[in-house]
Amino acid sequence: MRFSVYQESHIGGRSMNQDRMGYCYTRDALLLVLADGMGGHPRGEVAAAIALRTISVLFQQQADPYVKGPARFLEDACHAAHREIHRHASAQGWPETPRTTIVACVVQHNTATWAHCGDSRLYLLRGGRILARTRDHSHIEKLIHGGRVPESARHTHPDRNKLYNCLGAQAAPKVELSGQAGLETGDVMLLCSDGLWAVLPEEELVAALSTGAVERAVPDLLRSALRVAGTGSDNVTGLAIAWQEAAEGRPADAPAAGSTIVSTESLASGRLGTSIAADPFDEAEIDRAIAEIRLAIEKSSQLLK
Repeated sequence: MRFSVYQESHIGGRSMNQDRMGYCYTRDALLLVLADGMGGHPRGEVAAAIALRTISVLFQQQADPYVKGPARFLEDACHAAHREIHRHASAQGWPETPRTTIVACVVQHNTATWAHCGDSRLYLLRGGRILARTRDHSHIEKLIHGGRVPESARHTHPDRNKLYNCLGAQAAPKVELSGQAGLETGDVMLLCSDGLWAVLPEEELVAALSTGAVERAVPDLLRSALRVAGTGSDNVTGLAIAWQEAAEGRPADAPAAGSTIVSTESLASGRLGTSIAADPFDEAEIDRAIAEIRLAIEKSSQLLK
């Protein structure tokens, strides 16, 4: 494997940064994780940190040197993180369990597999266009997908911030898994929190990541999001890789400041897979989840007064 990687996070206009991101790798496998602690709940940063730590520890235990069954690994790891959040909250005697969104990806054998809960996103770009992206577990995304409201309502609809799936809720999360996507040289993957994608148009994300190296594109995008959002900016976080396949015997280029070029062992080329999973949610479950999250937020607000 050979790839460039860059990650950066800003607190924005908030009092605390509840976003967490990171990556780790073996000779034959790479793990990318980004979590966004839910700000309507207390200690969202704790939930995000626990999720990141749990998934990365499990990866380091099981990637020997690659993960046997990456989709199953991601699903099990997300559920393990959910349980660890509840265990920690119980041990601390907290009246409310902290919550976080999650998006995680395993890359091995030139193939990417990813999973998510909530509205932290993954984009896969190739040739200046979006090849794939996660679909948010939000009420507005459900309405758009069902054709009940236009896409233009995504940033203005009153229900745009209502999520129905996360780690740490009372109900176990439903982990949405991707199909497998074979990576080609020049492909770019971006994991980001809603502080980035909800502020900048996708065209700007694509243009920046398709025309510049990730170590320049990511900080430029974060600065742009902070500028557009102004003093009310959410936490803004991005983690991106540019996939490369070095010619045999070719030395790795020197990394730019703040970036890392990782060169492990060259792998055989993969191919793009097309797999559309059935939607794991029904309308009744979404309504119950939104009501439960709203009630938890109201309780948290009362406790913080």
